Amino acid sequence: MKTIDLNIQDAVYFAEKEYKNLDAPSTAALTTLEEESGAGNDFLGWQKLPSEISAELIGRINKTAERLRENCDYVVCIGIGGSYLGAKAVITALSDNFADMYAPAPKEPKVLYAGQNIGEEYIGELQKLLTGKRFGIIVISKSGTTTEPAIAFRILKDMLVKAVGADKAKELIVAITDANKGALRTMADKEGFETYVIPDNVGGRFSVLTPVGLLPIAVAGHDIEKLVNGARDMQRTTEHPSPENPAQIYARMRNALYNSGKKIEILVNYNPKLHYFAEWWKQLYGESEGKDGKGIFPASVDLTTDLHSMGQWIQDGERTIFETVISVRKPAISVRVPENAENLDGINYLAGKGVDEVNKMAELGTKIAHVEGGVPNIRIEIPALDEYSLGQLIYFFEKACGISGYMLGVNPFNQPGVEAYKKNMFALLNKPGYEAESAAIQAKIK
Repeated sequence: MKTIDLNIQDAVYFAEKEYKNLDAPSTAALTTLEEESGAGNDFLGWQKLPSEISAELIGRINKTAERLRENCDYVVCIGIGGSYLGAKAVITALSDNFADMYAPAPKEPKVLYAGQNIGEEYIGELQKLLTGKRFGIIVISKSGTTTEPAIAFRILKDMLVKAVGADKAKELIVAITDANKGALRTMADKEGFETYVIPDNVGGRFSVLTPVGLLPIAVAGHDIEKLVNGARDMQRTTEHPSPENPAQIYARMRNALYNSGKKIEILVNYNPKLHYFAEWWKQLYGESEGKDGKGIFPASVDLTTDLHSMGQWIQDGERTIFETVISVRKPAISVRVPENAENLDGINYLAGKGVDEVNKMAELGTKIAHVEGGVPNIRIEIPALDEYSLGQLIYFFEKACGISGYMLGVNPFNQPGVEAYKKNMFALLNKPGYEAESAAIQAKIK
């Protein structure tokens, strides 16, 4: 079994005492998580999810995906936050870098995204792209009333019904929602959409291994069984306290660095396909730990690209940061630098080398420079960008997030701060039921 390789030797140097002091707290946090005895324990369904996903569910998801693949050139995944980021992270990591530049092929639809913003130009231009095209919709929402996806679904559903009729449209719409309640559940049952359930005990940012993530990933043509197998193996690897448990080690190390004054964690990748994986990771850790006046600020950079923009700040800026690097051991494609007789660009010394070899030396050189410049470095190496490795990485970060949050002393599974902006927005838009709030906020802005 190939697995991820976690290396903290260039981080523990900066917080050795704090790391030693967190042995018992990290064990206690993991035990609390496993025993489901801590705050937020009603949202721990993700923890044993990989081992509980049945072959029947995977088969059904693949069958639904095949129907959409046969009948659509584009499938729009409507959701916000964890309802789309996990799927986008995996699909982008597993896809050709230039997949969006190619026209859809038979049974190879493009997965697009909507409901993740309130951009009028975005939705208008999406409508323009879909006009005259065969498209379907996967709409993801527990309630069906979250503003951003609700707007997108109303607009795109109306467009689809006008294009193909109500009977055909219901075959091209799949709703992933609550089992029993909510506006989307009511609509799906009334109009006859196929549905999948978001488990009550799984929060959005932990939902990528439910149908929320698995169906769009399958529609994009990727092997969800291998993804789940990777997560299942990592579940077994991380389920007991141990000096070798990678999730416990990572959670312990990042809390040691936080306690020593490192308040910002930068997730670093050296492969552009991992950009949206970092976006998923930022939500996972930001929403889980940023509360009660606590929490490491999660940021990310794409290297070597951002070495030419953010590199100066990382190297010489305020020493409140540490890096966690995701490195891919072996690329799927081999490209070598050719020899050139004139050598005007001065890079003949690289002739014959693989591009990834150059990239790995850039990674190593950057790590040495940053560590010498006072930036602790945690390194996570995965064997390849494939479904199995990504399944492992997803579960590793989820498990470490739960441990780390409990070590920090917060509930990692709620998000009370997210409601503040919604309350103000509803008041400003005069949503029914918010009359008092509307009057109060209007008084503030006069």
